[in-house]
Amino acid sequence: MKAIFVVGTRPNFIKIASIINVVNIQKKQNRGDIKYVLVHTGQHYDSKMSGEIFRKLSLPKPNFFLGIKSVSHAVQTAKIMIEFEKVAVKIQPDVVLVVGDVNSTFACSLTAAKLGIPVAHVEAGLRSFDMSMPEEINRILTDRISDYLFTTCEDANRNLKNEGVNPKKIFFVGNVMCDTLFSYRKKAENSEILEKLNLNQNKNITEYAVLTLHRPSNVDNKDVFVEILNGLRSVSKLLPIIFPVHPRTKKQIEVFKLQKYFNSLGATGTPRGICAIAPLNYIDFLRLTSKAKLVFTDSGGIQEETTILGIPCLTIRENTERPVTITEGTNELIGTRSDSIRTKALSVLKKGSRKFKVPKMWDGRAAGRIVEILTRKKQYF
Repeated sequence: MKAIFVVGTRPNFIKIASIINVVNIQKKQNRGDIKYVLVHTGQHYDSKMSGEIFRKLSLPKPNFFLGIKSVSHAVQTAKIMIEFEKVAVKIQPDVVLVVGDVNSTFACSLTAAKLGIPVAHVEAGLRSFDMSMPEEINRILTDRISDYLFTTCEDANRNLKNEGVNPKKIFFVGNVMCDTLFSYRKKAENSEILEKLNLNQNKNITEYAVLTLHRPSNVDNKDVFVEILNGLRSVSKLLPIIFPVHPRTKKQIEVFKLQKYFNSLGATGTPRGICAIAPLNYIDFLRLTSKAKLVFTDSGGIQEETTILGIPCLTIRENTERPVTITEGTNELIGTRSDSIRTKALSVLKKGSRKFKVPKMWDGRAAGRIVEILTRKKQYF
């Protein structure tokens, strides 16, 4: 079987890594039945967000790099479709496999569907029920045109069935994000990021929180952004907050002139306040997160990662497409109001992590199930 694997952003790289790993292992054992071509759209391309993570995850060099960088949603989607069509026509794959919910996911799915190429969607069925989110639009449309819908949780299965998707197309396989985390957790223990940030001195780890923030609804509106930062600044008086700054967030900080909210890390001494640092590679970020007292985020993937790690997660959003991380995991929605951010954080610091469990089939074997299904069903393609 010939397959095209599509990636475009950092979360895509993390998810595809486990699938490629399974395919490569089977190939070495002379039992593989999938030959893949890796296509990187270029939606994220920066040494930390893209290039370095390929090396850290031992991902192969993409066979095709489309070079589509940050532009408007419409222009980006259109450019990806134009360039991806050339690749698909040249390769003539039996299936196009996409992951997640970014513009690259939908653009390549739609292109494949119009060419009559079956689409396999990894992480199908997730819903925030908030159509103001570009990701929600991408999820729904990708699922409608996919032939294989690989889901991470029972909520996703129900969502698809409620939308009238043929149950024969739905495959509950688990979470490939977990596969990658389990694979690299031990390697992350050797990361020296805590020492570099002066958080680990003489084997005594200073308590700290981690922050990620990048969603347009949070950082593109100055009033909302300032409200969030005021809440975080009050928490940072109790413990430092380490903030690897996403490139688009960095841009908004400069546009809104919000530099006063952030401290820089000195050469010596314990970090204080909200410490803005450059983006981290996956291994360093995994190490940083795994030792945090709590995590603030607006990222979907980090809601999942903290549940696996058992780290309290406070999601700075009004909704989530991953409710299983709340009902079973360590996640809690706290909105964007400064008083809510402060109150919820103080509660976690006082009470610690609540009882949680790792959701069903988040066992590190999701990628193997996906490869098995694609191989077993190849006659369909």
